[in-house]
Amino acid sequence: MSMALPKTRFKGKTITLSHGAGGKVMHDLIAEIFVAGFDSPELTLLEDQARFDLNELTKLGNRLAMTTDSYVVDPLFFPGGDIGKLAVTGTVNDLAVGGAIPLYLTCSMIIEEGFAIDDLQCIVASMKATADVAGVRIVTGDTKVVPRGAADKLFINTAGVGVIAGNSNIQANRATAGDVVIINGYIGDHGAAIVDARGELALEISVETDCQPLNDLIQKMLAVCPDIHCMRDATRGGLATVLNEFAASSGVAIQLEQTKIPVREEVRGVCEVLGLDPLYLANEGKLVAIVAAEDADALIELMQNHPAGKYSCVIGTIEADPQAKVILETGFGGNRIIDMLVGEQLPRIC
Repeated sequence: MSMALPKTRFKGKTITLSHGAGGKVMHDLIAEIFVAGFDSPELTLLEDQARFDLNELTKLGNRLAMTTDSYVVDPLFFPGGDIGKLAVTGTVNDLAVGGAIPLYLTCSMIIEEGFAIDDLQCIVASMKATADVAGVRIVTGDTKVVPRGAADKLFINTAGVGVIAGNSNIQANRATAGDVVIINGYIGDHGAAIVDARGELALEISVETDCQPLNDLIQKMLAVCPDIHCMRDATRGGLATVLNEFAASSGVAIQLEQTKIPVREEVRGVCEVLGLDPLYLANEGKLVAIVAAEDADALIELMQNHPAGKYSCVIGTIEADPQAKVILETGFGGNRIIDMLVGEQLPRIC
């Protein structure tokens, strides 16, 4: 039976150290902001853990998948999203690209003293809305408050649990010569949106983050092509880093065609101004999949009929040699090696 939550009126406009002290003020914050905002039955129990019936889990799949991630993006709000949407999306997608059905998330927040309660409520509402879209529940969490200057406004850590059904075996070491590389749309949108939100260069662009849960798209992809060889979401380090990971793990060469890689003109413009390469820009709603060539046409057709995959396309092929290399055929007909990202193009991107 759920514990009844106190019917108190939340007081104050900013977070204070007492909100992390473990007493009544902290209890009110948890009850009225997090428990009420996330609105999941597991949270209303106010236990130190969430509990699940293993029989219910095994009805959905025969393997458990887990992941965790932390989010320190600056600014917290950006075109098309915010740190809350980002946290849910990122964790859901990390499960989904392994073939898992995401089910449950945790949420831990480190909040700087003085953080606005209204902003916190907006972020919680965004997390709830994104979780609903993805079909997952936020079931347990933790709250810490640190003094001014000990953190930058708000950091969020999430962990995710899902189950893998059937015999899918998606791994970075399964790319084989003759396979093709598929992406579900334009690259670099998230990185460009963060640049725009920071307002440091007075750029006039209209790019929104591509932040979106991909689990529904991926489950439909698996229904059409159960034997997806490799798949990851291209977040920090972008498309180039993911493909280098595949090439190294599988001991193959990946040949890309620059003219086939979808990049918005606005993103190209940002990259030209800042001296960046869109292949390395972060994404938060892009998956990269490697599949057998004979499965590609049916998969692309399915993906293009899904909202998260409207601009899906084949961007390259897998070759036997040179091993562990990613090679880009440029629009001028030449080739260049695409290495893994060295250093960081844009700090605190996610």
